[in-house]
Parts: sequence; structure tokens; C-alpha cells
Amino acid sequence: MNLLPSIRAQKQAQQQAEFSKALIHHEAKIGGKLFGDVPKGARREFFCLDRHTWVWHEEWTDQNNQRQIMTTRYDVRPDGVLKSQGDQSYRRLAGVEAQNFRKAVELYGRQVLGEYDRMLQAA
Repeated sequence: MNLLPSIRAQKQAQQQAEFSKALIHHEAKIGGKLFGDVPKGARREFFCLDRHTWVWHEEWTDQNNQRQIMTTRYDVRPDGVLKSQGDQSYRRLAGVEAQNFRKAVELYGRQVLGEYDRMLQAA
């Protein structure tokens, strides 16, 4: 029995998963800067996890020197966008919040594609 094709396929799948993870991490950094510089000691990320899921993640130190973490998840569905923040249940985006999310997604797309275009031109 020849195991070489199976090993190659596993290695290729692992490399693909690592590459996808690296792309998401890179895009998350770009997305985190959409609305200004990230303060020193803070972390902010905004990214598209898959076709239907967007994530906004922030970490910062508050005025009491306590580390704070907030993750917001957006699930894009055919009938609208649902938002869950922290341990809260999902609620539907509406009005200005829905418009702001749409603008953020559009800006993210332009920034990420622009970054990839620059990288390809430099290669």
C-alpha cells in the first residue's frame, strides 16, 4: 500500500489551511485600521471569516488598568444581518447601524483588494 499520495494530500491541506489563516490575520489587521490608528497597547481587528460571517474584535486597557475584550460577530443572511456581541444573543441590525456595517464592509473590500494589488505589483 502506497501512503505517499495520502501524506502529500494531508500536507497540502495543512499548507492551505495555514495560508488561509495567514490571509485572514493579515486582512484582520487591515480591517482594524479602517477607522483610524489602533492605540498603543490595544488590538483591533475587523475581518471576513467566511462567506456569511464578519468579526470585529477589540482589546484594550481601561482607565482602571484592566484588560477589556469585546468581540462582535455579524452573520449575514439573505433577509438581513444579525449581530451578537460578547455573550448577548443575536439581534437584527437596522437603521444607521446597518448602514455603518455596510460601509465598513465596502471599505474593507477596497482596502484589502488594494493591499493585494500592491503586493502583486511588487512581486
